[in-house]
Amino acid sequence: MDRDKIRELLIHLSKGNVSVDETLERLKSLPFENIGFACIDHHRALRTGLSEVIFADGKEVPDILTIMARILDQGQNVLATRLSEKKAKMILDEFPDSTYYERSKVLTLVRHPVKTSGRGRILIMSAGTSDIPVAEEAAITAGFMGNDVDTVYDVGISGLHRVLACRDKIEGASVIVVVAGMEGALPSVVGGLVDKPVIAVPTSVGYGASFSGIAALLGMLNSCAAGVTVVNIDNGFGAGYAASMINRI
Repeated sequence: MDRDKIRELLIHLSKGNVSVDETLERLKSLPFENIGFACIDHHRALRTGLSEVIFADGKEVPDILTIMARILDQGQNVLATRLSEKKAKMILDEFPDSTYYERSKVLTLVRHPVKTSGRGRILIMSAGTSDIPVAEEAAITAGFMGNDVDTVYDVGISGLHRVLACRDKIEGASVIVVVAGMEGALPSVVGGLVDKPVIAVPTSVGYGASFSGIAALLGMLNSCAAGVTVVNIDNGFGAGYAASMINRI
C-alpha cells in the first residue's frame, strides 16, 4: 500500500464512506504480513515508492502465487525477476493478465496505472546482443517504476562509430545504464561523453578469461571516467531500480 492508496483510504474514512473497523482491517498487514514461509513487506511502497519485488529463482510456484496474491490484495502491481519459462507458464494459468518477458525472465502484473514519476528519460545501452537480457531486465524495471525509458542495443566499442551515432539519445537522457560483458569498456566510453550519472552493469558474457563477468566488473570498477558507478554482475534489476531513484530526484 503506497501513499496514494493510504491517502485515498483516509479520505473515505473522513467522509464516512468506510468504517473505522474496515480501515483497520485494510491497514492491519502494515508494515509486513507473516504468511509462514515469507514475511511480505507491504510497507515498502510507502517507504521507497515501489512494492516488494519477487525474486523468483529458488521459489516454488505455489509460494510465488501466494506472494503475488497478497501483494495484489494491497492494491499493488507485481514485478517478479529471474522467473523461468516453465514457472511463468504456470503463473500465467492463474494470472492470465500477467505479462512474461521471456528474454529477461521478468514477469509483471499491472492492474493499476503506473504514474510517471521520473523527471527525465532513462537510457539503457548494451554493448552486444548477448547483453540484451540483462539490459531488458533493467529497462522493464525502470518502466515499471514509472519512468520514460529508451534503449540502444549492440553499440559495443569494437565499432566505436555505433556509440557516436546515438549521441542525441545519450545527451538527451537524464540517467544512463550501460550493460556490457567481455572487458566491460563501454561504460568508460559513455562516461567520458556525458555530464550525467552512468550506471554500469557487468554481464557474465565472454570467453574463459572473462571469468563469468569478473573481468568486466573489475574493468568497470577501475574506470578512468569519473561518475561511473557499478552494480553486481548481471544485476539489471538493481541498475534499473537505482536509475529510477536517481531520476526522481
